[in-house]
Amino acid sequence: MTELRVERVGLRFGGLRALDDVSFTVTKGSLHALIGPNGAGKSSCFNVIGGLYRATEGTLTFDDKDLRALRPHQRAGLGIGRAFQNTALSPHSTVLDNVMLGRHSLTRGGFLSCALKLTARQERVHTQRAAEICAFLGLGDILDAPVGSLPYGKAKRVDIARALAVEPSLLLLDEPAAGMNTAETDELAGTIRAVNEGLGISVLLVEHDMNLVMGIADQVTVLDFGRVIADGTPAEVQNDPQVIKAYLGTEAEA
Repeated sequence: MTELRVERVGLRFGGLRALDDVSFTVTKGSLHALIGPNGAGKSSCFNVIGGLYRATEGTLTFDDKDLRALRPHQRAGLGIGRAFQNTALSPHSTVLDNVMLGRHSLTRGGFLSCALKLTARQERVHTQRAAEICAFLGLGDILDAPVGSLPYGKAKRVDIARALAVEPSLLLLDEPAAGMNTAETDELAGTIRAVNEGLGISVLLVEHDMNLVMGIADQVTVLDFGRVIADGTPAEVQNDPQVIKAYLGTEAEA
């Protein structure tokens, strides 16, 4: 079953073509990486999938539902969660409160429900679920800690927990290892595997750390100058001449 299908997607900003005829699929339950040199179009592609940009060409479907006209919160409602490169967490709020923000799209409230005190019952349910997600990611003992007091690696996990709070079937991770040291990156790899294998959530990962990508990805799509130049297993991609050239340059350039 196909989770996400990107077909011949293009994106233009005036005369600049950021994406050109991009196609790939993320199958259900897979861990798929999207890589490429700086300026390859990875972030543009991610923003098209997440709904921050609207594709100027092509189609984008998630479980056979057309995403093109949907806003980010509507895509979250379909089961697409996203963690950003810059976490944008509330530093003075607790870990639990930050994760609870991800439950917003799942809440139902109105005058009648407030009058009947149904929202308090909902809040208890959502709070319990947020705490369970935090515990799964090893954050259960710091629920009341202000996020601003956490080391960088744990703050990243809070951001992932917030994305998981929307109960996604597809999780988008935008350069989660950026700024991490080797130990933190190794720990992150375990976290991503746990989300993918333990929770059965498909993952689409944009990342520059090739050791991380090649160590955990099932499938890798490579972009260069807004176009797909390779798509396959990590081993296939590592040995692709176009990929080697894109990352290392030609022998003459070297």
